[in-house]
Amino acid sequence: MTTVYIVGLLLITVVAANIIHLLWPVLPLAIYQILAGIMLSILPIDTHAIVLEPEIFMLLIIAPLMFNDGQNVSFRQLSQNIRQILSMAVGLAVVTVILVGGGLKLALPQHFTYALAFMLAAIITPTDAVAVKSLTTNVEMPKNVNETLEYESLFNDASGLVLFSLATGTLTSGEFSLGHGVLTFLYVFFGGIIFGSLMGWMLIALRTTLMRTHVDIGSIVIPINVMTPFAVYWLAEEMHLSGILAVVAAGIVHSILYDQLRLTSSRVQNATTTLWNIIASLLNGFVFVLLGVMLPEVVRQTLTATILKLALLALGLYLAMSLIRYLWARFKLVDMHSKNPKRDGLLLALGGIHGTITLAMAFSIPVLTESAQLATRNQLILLAAIVILISLTVGTLAFPRLLPAKTKNYTNDEFQDQLIHTVQYAIDELSAAPENKKEQALLIDQLSSQMTLTFKINRNVYDRLASQARGVEMQTLAELRENGVVTAKEEQVYNRMIGRDALMHSQHGLFAFLRIWHYRFKWKRLSHKLHKHHPQTFAQLQKIHDDKTLQDKSKVVRQQYFDRLESIFNMTMTDVNEFLDEVQTSDNVHEVAMVRRMYLNRQQTLDRFHSRGEMDINVLRTLAIEAFQDEHSYVQQQAAAGVISSDLANALNEHISNDQLVCIQSFED
Repeated sequence: MTTVYIVGLLLITVVAANIIHLLWPVLPLAIYQILAGIMLSILPIDTHAIVLEPEIFMLLIIAPLMFNDGQNVSFRQLSQNIRQILSMAVGLAVVTVILVGGGLKLALPQHFTYALAFMLAAIITPTDAVAVKSLTTNVEMPKNVNETLEYESLFNDASGLVLFSLATGTLTSGEFSLGHGVLTFLYVFFGGIIFGSLMGWMLIALRTTLMRTHVDIGSIVIPINVMTPFAVYWLAEEMHLSGILAVVAAGIVHSILYDQLRLTSSRVQNATTTLWNIIASLLNGFVFVLLGVMLPEVVRQTLTATILKLALLALGLYLAMSLIRYLWARFKLVDMHSKNPKRDGLLLALGGIHGTITLAMAFSIPVLTESAQLATRNQLILLAAIVILISLTVGTLAFPRLLPAKTKNYTNDEFQDQLIHTVQYAIDELSAAPENKKEQALLIDQLSSQMTLTFKINRNVYDRLASQARGVEMQTLAELRENGVVTAKEEQVYNRMIGRDALMHSQHGLFAFLRIWHYRFKWKRLSHKLHKHHPQTFAQLQKIHDDKTLQDKSKVVRQQYFDRLESIFNMTMTDVNEFLDEVQTSDNVHEVAMVRRMYLNRQQTLDRFHSRGEMDINVLRTLAIEAFQDEHSYVQQQAAAGVISSDLANALNEHISNDQLVCIQSFED
């Protein structure tokens, strides 16, 4: 239970760090997560309880992250850039490990064996695309450099992990043979790719068959997708293959057949993509928070002089790797199709930012105590952490100075304004139809919520419109009474309904809630007094309740009563809707929507008392499709007329498509 409690705290800390970064995005997200972990370490918890075993860490953290990276890659672009990928992810990774590891052994022979030096080099070689994206959010990174960094980060993780495994095996066994090492590398590397591809294909075939024969069975195929990296990694490791390369290959197979899966069930694919985004975000944050939690303990166990030496060593390692990356680009060992080779080479060097995989491998270092010559595990973790912090700090300072700021050709206010006009256009088109008023009212309420997420309701405008609408309603009711359409009793009851709505909707919040419960308590007290002083009345009511004939008659009378109230409501709503249509403008569309929602709530309350009030789901779905198509058409018209830019049109269309998916699914649930 202690482990579950601590893991829960770590996840809560990840979410808290993400919120702080969202509100104050001055530093990279990874820095916020590390700082949040340090703050968490201050709490009185046993930090030793959260250190995972290396094998478990690789299975639970690295495997799903690598699988997600694999299934997000475009196989078409992958095949078009295969030489570039091999150059960066294999060639550069191997050369970096050899040069940095060999240099480390020659510079500090008393502290590092070759196996330990190469293991450390393999740990700090992989780059992190997520970290790069977090540093380049507000700058314009050249497309060729950005693509090169993304593909490198996917596959050099696998290369680094394979080299790390070989170095770790040599370190623990104390034996190494070049010929055996090469054969082992080939078996582990290509065997993992082949096995992962086969497993990925089999699981894809299973998911596709299930979805074709049983339509949307997300509760089955989505868990299969989530469990895939764990199963593939575990089976590959049992066969002494590279589990990481196996899950990457399985992910790439998923990306190859992704279009086929998308056509079988877009709903399942949307849910799967969303779920994996959440999982990847939490796992990335989990590693950095875990580092922050462990750093104070590691620092406490390390002498100050040793920390300074480790910091200098980390700086030297970072500079050496950056120089290798820069020369790799300048000597054109990777073809980035550069128009400015010097600038792109510098960006490629600075883009070698380290993150999750480096930390995960550092945490996976086995605990070695037999050789006094070896550096301690904590010092190696601290060294890797300092390299990460240096790469993040340099990138944070350098990218804004080397690259232009990223700008949009529209502002958030322009987006909101155009969204209001777009939704209002669809509402106007929907309101023009004379039939299906109940379904129209519900859908208009749904469409209005598109505009109210980031909009603050003006209470004065809303109260004025609600009061005017009630005035129109009461005037119509008075005319119906004068014309003999409704009786005096019906007018009295309906006026009470209007008064109740005025009480409930004139003020929101705690006081309105307390007022409602005050009246409920008051009526309970009156009922109790009536029962105490007039017991014969309650005896008669109990007799009616026990008498099935009288009970059925009471139900019929009650049904007729509410049918009559709904009939009056429909007559008054005709004038209310005409009034709201007349006064609605782009400036008060949110407040008008809130008034419509007030009447919709009353209508739904009346509808609960008879079957004729049920909404027709097919009509709702049809109206929704037509309404969202109207929104897309309006955006297209505005873009064609030059009123809005293509970027703004794309953003609006994406927003509308997401809203449409949620709206249609809400009718199905």
